[in-house]
Amino acid sequence: MRVTKQLTAILLGLSLLSGCQGEIIQADVSSNKATKAPSSQTLAFDQHWQFKKSEQAVPLAALTAPWQSVSLPHTPRLEPEVVNQQWQGIAWYQKSFNVPPTWQHKVVLIRVEAAMNQADVWLNGKKVGSHLGGYLPFTLDLTSALTSGSNTLLLRLDNRDNPITGPKPLQQLDFNTYGGLYRGVSLQLKDKLLITDEMLAQTVAGGGVFVTYPEVSSQHATVAVKTQLQNRYANEKTLQLTQILLWQGQTIARTTQQYQLAAGKTADFNQQMTVTAPKLWSPKSPNLYTLQTTLYSGQQLIEQQQRQIGIRSFTFNAEHQLLLNGKPVFLRGVNRHQEYPFVGYALSAQADYRDAVKIKQAGFDYVRLSHYPQSPAFMQAADKLGLVVLDAVLGWQYYNPDPAFSEHVVDSCRDLIRRDRNHPSVLAWECSLNETQMPEALIKRLNDAVHQEYPGSYSAGWERGYDIFVQARQHRLQHYQTPQQPYIVSEYGDWEYYAQNAGFNQDSWGDLKEEQRSSRQLLNSGEKRLLQQALNIEEAHNDNFTVPAFADGYWVMFDYNRGYTDDIEASGIMSLYRQPKYSYYFFASQRDANDISPLFQSGPMVHIASEWQPDSSTDVQVFSNADEVALYLNGQLIAKQTPTRNHYSQHLPHPPFIFHLAKFTPGTLRADAIIGGKVVATHEVATPGKAVAINLRLDTSGIAPKTGVNDVLFVYAQLQDKDGHPVWSNNIPLQASASGDIEILNQSPMVTSMGQGALLIRIGNSLKHAKVTVTAAGLAPATLMLEEH
Repeated sequence: MRVTKQLTAILLGLSLLSGCQGEIIQADVSSNKATKAPSSQTLAFDQHWQFKKSEQAVPLAALTAPWQSVSLPHTPRLEPEVVNQQWQGIAWYQKSFNVPPTWQHKVVLIRVEAAMNQADVWLNGKKVGSHLGGYLPFTLDLTSALTSGSNTLLLRLDNRDNPITGPKPLQQLDFNTYGGLYRGVSLQLKDKLLITDEMLAQTVAGGGVFVTYPEVSSQHATVAVKTQLQNRYANEKTLQLTQILLWQGQTIARTTQQYQLAAGKTADFNQQMTVTAPKLWSPKSPNLYTLQTTLYSGQQLIEQQQRQIGIRSFTFNAEHQLLLNGKPVFLRGVNRHQEYPFVGYALSAQADYRDAVKIKQAGFDYVRLSHYPQSPAFMQAADKLGLVVLDAVLGWQYYNPDPAFSEHVVDSCRDLIRRDRNHPSVLAWECSLNETQMPEALIKRLNDAVHQEYPGSYSAGWERGYDIFVQARQHRLQHYQTPQQPYIVSEYGDWEYYAQNAGFNQDSWGDLKEEQRSSRQLLNSGEKRLLQQALNIEEAHNDNFTVPAFADGYWVMFDYNRGYTDDIEASGIMSLYRQPKYSYYFFASQRDANDISPLFQSGPMVHIASEWQPDSSTDVQVFSNADEVALYLNGQLIAKQTPTRNHYSQHLPHPPFIFHLAKFTPGTLRADAIIGGKVVATHEVATPGKAVAINLRLDTSGIAPKTGVNDVLFVYAQLQDKDGHPVWSNNIPLQASASGDIEILNQSPMVTSMGQGALLIRIGNSLKHAKVTVTAAGLAPATLMLEEH
């Protein structure tokens, strides 16, 4: 196909995407030269939208306010740090685009990755579709409604409480659902002979490209690829379908077949490849192959897709141990909410990746996605970094007897599997309404849906009737029975230390333990309470090894907002701004020192859990995965010792090191981690002096800021004394400004926690002359130049 000047201009206006669906675009939009390209292409559709909103359901014509120009991902309102009245209402999104004559014989699809929560879509005034549910993608066929020249797309989104999608009404909900077109949108231009879109096809165990692994061993593996093709031409088509498997750019397996597809027909085509000595995917070695799927008709290249896949097997033995590629493993994990401060769910793909890096750096190899489907970008990051995922549908403490509710949940389960089935990171499908009394008939339908959509995969749920039983520790303490099936401790370490009843009434304030015993501690709660959080986690994680679980998941990775209360749920091992608490380093110390990756901080580690100030504990805790730790005070050896194993830690791979000092003496504590007699890591903490400076740091977490994609990043402002040591002061007001194409997103005053303030910034289309400046009373301004990153 020749790329005309007109199509080149359109592509420039829309920009190109090789994103979640892996479609390869080979148009050269940098010049007017024609280049060989597939007839089918995918175009990014995230720029140049218009937006309006209203809290009431009124006609669009009644909204007199002007349209706002926005880009995706987008949230209807930037919220305060503590989201006490999340915006709910009607959000309107409009986009005009030009259709060139070259599209006349194309199939044109639009794919929306997430729209909260009920979506209605019009093209040129004609309604082209609706979708219910705010966490999963939907695809619509626009072909018949398009006109040559100018076209206008209009979406109406309603994120108010919905009894069919659930979960609980926001005022009773333990998390926030936010709103808007908060993930990307793409336009798919396809030939009339096409690879179907799995969301539009709505085919059980089919649609698009579906990859499975009938045989997996270290000697050889079978890669099975099912591709669904559709022929919208009026005549039969002869086609050639090729699957190529590449390792680091080199072809290691290939298969090609020729088929006929009758006019107007849709069919599945199954192909297999054998891989000798495969490089298997696992958390320690997340090996990814590239699968390239190519469709030809005669000499015409019709469509080409590529995706990252991982060859691996999840099975269970007679003792219900998890076997990953035939070897037993225990998965240390955590739960994640996808919320960011201020922007809610409207994250860039890079921000999702940075979250995955932080989870992996914290010592985890498994993450439960609570309690809803999370972004394709996070799933891709889990594949790349080696995070095993428990993938979940939306559900939390809510059931509606209306049959439409059950239909929606089952449909969501199917859509979740269709979207995520090719990700090697997915262990099982939590098609379960968490902490909800579900009828047995619904459990059976959900369990059956998992096995129908992905034969041989595993279902998971918090009630009996699924392949894997997931049970929170707070429920286990009251209702434990020895599991007769594979078992995950789904949540632990928070609720059992927070509510004495350890029950389900999370919007009730009764039976709460005193604050200093809780695991819910903000970053500014002080050394004593942050150490208590770490001790609670140590005790609970240690206890999980006394039950036959193959995985556990701490509640929760990041602090988050809750719809039903005006505070932040602070059981995270990192703050809402992704700043580590002491418990973060406890978990990092549980990873083996021999596990090393270039993609994230790993290997030997040591961290002193103290501010070393006059009110600090003289029983100094040090977290390390080393054999020994030597602690020094002002250069003098206090002690060199092995881990302190006690009733809180007898089952842990790496208990904390506890050093008993006679008294507080100001100065510098230094901990040396020792393995095989050699120092392999060091950490220092110094008694701080008066704050005299601010140090700014941009959090890239393994991926640099990216322009033009609404990338959001944290900037941390750390108070320092004259020697450059951190100052731990809380609640010091800071002011920030930005120049260049940078937007500061904070909607609440910035104050320090443990001496550090946090900004969330959005990157525009250029980093040229982009900088952030932070000031505080009595301190010199600090400036961070972003173009240097």
